[in-house]
Amino acid sequence: MTSLSVEMLAADAVEPITSAGNAQLGIAVLAGIAVIVLLITKLKMHAFLALTIGSLALGSFAGANPAKTIESFTAGLGSTVAGVGVLIALGAILGKLLADSGGADQIVDTILAKASGRAMPWAMVLIASIIGLPLFFEVGIVLMIPVVLLVAKRGNYSLMRIGVPALAGLSVMHGLIPPHPGPLAAIDALDANLGITLALGVLVAIPTVIIAGPVFSRYAARWVDIQAPEKMIPQRPSEDLDRRPGFGATLATIMLPVVLMLVKALVDIVVDNPENHVQRVTDVIGSPLIALLAAVIVGMFTLGRAAGFTKGRLSGTVEKSLAPIAGILLIVGAGGGFKQTLIDAGVGQMILEFSENWSIPALLLGWLIAVAIRLATGSATVATISAAGLVAPLAADLSTSHVALLVLAVGAGSLFFSHVNDAGFWLVKEYFGMDVPQTIKTWSVMETIISVVSLAFILLLSLVL
Repeated sequence: MTSLSVEMLAADAVEPITSAGNAQLGIAVLAGIAVIVLLITKLKMHAFLALTIGSLALGSFAGANPAKTIESFTAGLGSTVAGVGVLIALGAILGKLLADSGGADQIVDTILAKASGRAMPWAMVLIASIIGLPLFFEVGIVLMIPVVLLVAKRGNYSLMRIGVPALAGLSVMHGLIPPHPGPLAAIDALDANLGITLALGVLVAIPTVIIAGPVFSRYAARWVDIQAPEKMIPQRPSEDLDRRPGFGATLATIMLPVVLMLVKALVDIVVDNPENHVQRVTDVIGSPLIALLAAVIVGMFTLGRAAGFTKGRLSGTVEKSLAPIAGILLIVGAGGGFKQTLIDAGVGQMILEFSENWSIPALLLGWLIAVAIRLATGSATVATISAAGLVAPLAADLSTSHVALLVLAVGAGSLFFSHVNDAGFWLVKEYFGMDVPQTIKTWSVMETIISVVSLAFILLLSLVL
């Protein structure tokens, strides 16, 4: 569940850091995860330290050279912070501009006026699904968090009642719908038809996101009844503001990165020529970094200047936005380091070897392999690519619609039970102010529901088509 698909895929192909057999490696994986969970839950150790120690423990149990383990961990941490970290920082700046200028108030007041009570979770899942269509999961998170937290606070909703539908909308788009990197890579590996895959993906996504979002959020809110964390809630703008940005300008600023990335995705599909001048331009302006940076720069005018901010106040707003995310960056980075250690140890290859002799229908086989690799490595993209590569020979005997369903089955499996080796797990945990058990009972269960429910609908479609 990350935008660092290129780095992870490259890492998946490197020489393993250990020559341990599959049995020893399997034990090492379980031991490493157990160390992390115990340090956090029993000893109340900070997650950054626990993930660092757990990565070193994994390497030790697997018999890897300590220097190689450290190298894998630091490489994973660095690549995660380099990719996701910059997006989180830009998202934090945009969120602070929204809050201090009154733009976030404008959005929230409008949402609360138009939708209330039972309709609010449905409104959140719809907004998140639209925003998540062209965005990486992390980008969608940083764009949605200020709105989610403020709606929960002002409307006096349980955070899970509002947050789970938003997360479900973003996650379903990430796992099932192109142009996200996992589905696109699986389409390429299986030589599936993009249009058919997209159409069937939407058919599967709609009931899945309803069940995993608004429906499940009722139970999640009972299991984990928490309010929005005060330290993460954008504060009301100071009373000295004479005016605040209009709803249209605020919404346009938030949607700018969404539109830029969607344009890039559409051009990539329609033009499909890396040498084409238009595609080269959209590849730049539609990259997550440039799209969010553009939104921040535009927001300084449409939000900050519109609220009467001076240059000094704009600078102060940017500075204040970065301090609260330092801990989040370190934890998410350490989660990426642990994931990289798992991948470099050869866990993905171990799963593939185990699955070679499974005599199971293609759709279920693709899902199971993706589930196993997802659980072991924490990476949805690596799980999708590895599983798609393994079942690719089976696609030759399938109809066009069933090849598209195979892509979706692999994507569904790649979302199964996000836990401590997934950087997304820590991102959600920190933003929502939960502890590890609470995150498992909400986020991890929601991801599992998405995976299982979408598989069920995929199998039903396979009987009809």
